[in-house]
Amino acid sequence: MRTAPAIRLAAILLTLLVVGPRESAADGPALPAGDTRDVAAMLEGVGSVAMPGIPGNVTVFGPDAFPVIAGRVSGRPAVLVGAARYGRGRAVLFGHGYFAEGALRVGDTRRLIANVTAWAGGKSGARVGVREWKDLGPGLTAVGFSVVTLDGPDWTDRLRDVDVVFTHLAQLTEAEVEVMTRRIRAGLGVVSGMPGWGWQQLNPRLRLAEDNPCNRLLAPAGLVWGGDYLEKPSEGALTVSEPAPALSHAGLALEALLAHDEGDAPLVPADAALAVSTVARAIRELPAADKLLLPRLGRLLKHADDPRYVPTAARPLGDEHGLGKLLLTLQVQRDRLLPPAKIKAHPAAAAFPGDVPRGTRTVRVTHAVDLSVPGWHSTGAYAPAGEVVAVRVPSKSVGAGLELRIGAHQDALWHHARWSRVPEITVQRPLDDERTEHGNAYGGLVYVVVPPGGSAGTVDIELRGVVPAPHFVLGTTSNEAWRESLRAAPAPWAELESAKLIITVPSEHVRGLEDPEALMLWWDRMMDGCADLSAIPHERARPERYVADVQISAGYMHAGYPIMTHLDAAPRFVDLATLSTAGDWGMFHEMGHNHQRPEWTFDGTTEVTCNLYSLYLMETLCSKGIGHEAMSTESIYKNRTAYEIGGRAFGLWKAQPFTALIMYQHLRTAFGWDAYKRVFAEYRDLPDVARPKTDDDKRDQWLVRMSKTVGHDLGPFFESWGIPVSDAARGAVASLPKWMPPDPK
Repeated sequence: MRTAPAIRLAAILLTLLVVGPRESAADGPALPAGDTRDVAAMLEGVGSVAMPGIPGNVTVFGPDAFPVIAGRVSGRPAVLVGAARYGRGRAVLFGHGYFAEGALRVGDTRRLIANVTAWAGGKSGARVGVREWKDLGPGLTAVGFSVVTLDGPDWTDRLRDVDVVFTHLAQLTEAEVEVMTRRIRAGLGVVSGMPGWGWQQLNPRLRLAEDNPCNRLLAPAGLVWGGDYLEKPSEGALTVSEPAPALSHAGLALEALLAHDEGDAPLVPADAALAVSTVARAIRELPAADKLLLPRLGRLLKHADDPRYVPTAARPLGDEHGLGKLLLTLQVQRDRLLPPAKIKAHPAAAAFPGDVPRGTRTVRVTHAVDLSVPGWHSTGAYAPAGEVVAVRVPSKSVGAGLELRIGAHQDALWHHARWSRVPEITVQRPLDDERTEHGNAYGGLVYVVVPPGGSAGTVDIELRGVVPAPHFVLGTTSNEAWRESLRAAPAPWAELESAKLIITVPSEHVRGLEDPEALMLWWDRMMDGCADLSAIPHERARPERYVADVQISAGYMHAGYPIMTHLDAAPRFVDLATLSTAGDWGMFHEMGHNHQRPEWTFDGTTEVTCNLYSLYLMETLCSKGIGHEAMSTESIYKNRTAYEIGGRAFGLWKAQPFTALIMYQHLRTAFGWDAYKRVFAEYRDLPDVARPKTDDDKRDQWLVRMSKTVGHDLGPFFESWGIPVSDAARGAVASLPKWMPPDPK
């Protein structure tokens, strides 16, 4: 029976966490060799630089590496540009591709590239080899560099003729990594740029730390691409007023935290928080064979049994528990890489997602999976924390892309300052053999994941080592079977399922549920209502999902697959009496996000057009209640009046979703929901060439299409709200009778 590979990082972490720290030369402070003069040379004359796309972070952790420029992740500094010495050579990594003309002409980016080239090449007149990024050549030539283009399969043979090379390190072959390693150590400079998160999205089954060619190349220098997203400055360019802070270097940050813990050099709270986030990020991005930082992390082990470092809703783990957060991060990383037989239940699992009752026996179940339906397939089984789940699939399904998922709570919480649960508690692994083993230190509901584009047919998946979970399937499970036994199944999490929607809540909220059939029929009507407004069929490619969690990645709820909510929403999901009368604006709102289309959602309306679904469902599905106090007659009049007094500024309209929603409500009141359905159907059927490409196009098309649908010129109405549209769009509907809503007075 095959198991997930136990790669070297797992062995190192297991040694650290079980055997204990080892005394070695790696212990103790490790200062980066790059001093302030190197950074000053690279930043000379640089006041601002481009922030193309959504840049990723660079993880700096080696003694010969140092941060150059920082952006921000969750409000805290994170490295955007990092550098390192490697043997006699030098390397610089950018968190995005900064070498195309669009970025080069923003701020002082071109000057930064010239400075970096001189540093990486060891001299101002360095010979520069450029591969892929052809826009670099003219600018570097203009400031005195000798530039050659490196093309063809034998480009590495020409590296001896240059001092520094710009190349896409993430695209290197294994042979090229070996050549580049020798050349850099012998004195070659190298510069590259890429968002690590982008590479990870394109390679979901690979690990950025282990499999990205650049990270394999430069990890021995303590410099790798990370997987975070840097925040975009509101002004577009990034102001470079000072170098990246020293505590954005993971090695320095760790030593500072250890000294702080021992009382030798206390840190102010802001610095401690930065150090924690820096080291925690590095732990998640360390390569398997790292010998620079991993051995030093063993000094955290004196905290391994401290109950203060087990996060719960009542006692969240915050920055004041800095080393505890790092220990937990280390444990998560270890558990994700260990073979299933070596995974043990983590103490935090008892608090969330919860324990299976003591004495519960595991069972064997077989679940039929429809391969034509993509996404998570609920099995009605639960994996106890730390237990091995053995899976058997038919030979014909090996290689079909099926995966096993343990856990519904997929939101990662690393970016939060305080953790009410372990930040990452789900695992998903391929079913790449007839027999495989899986495990999760936190436990969770078990799913078979089907990739998109699957073939028709059903396959039986056998699971061993699981316990039953309360699981109701509309059209398959009877109310009688549910009441007699299924709702009492021992797992701590339950699911209520139809072909259109699946709801995941703690089992305590369904133990007393008497009529799940009526409940799920109502939820199906809700989903059909969303389909009706969207002008799409009731039948769905896959069911949508709601999952309740003790802490989520963003907001009170957020859209996606699954839609995530906090635990206080869990009892509301199963309260049919309240749902059918007062509804639930927030649940409708998030489902609206999953249905809104970008073609008719222009800037400022992301949190508006989703509320059309809230309004529609409140009106068509719920017997009373307006759903949200902002949509009461009094609030509408108050908000509209305040907007008019404020000068009908479009910027204000975009910043106040419920004020903007009034405009859409006026159209519904005057022309009914059928107008929206017809317009949405028109957008649905547009060929790609006719779809709006810019925000201006979106506003223009919305005016023209809605005006023609309702048979009135809505130009004056748009103008009254301050919505900018083009003269051409106004002219396209000018022959229609003009329309304005009646004065609310």
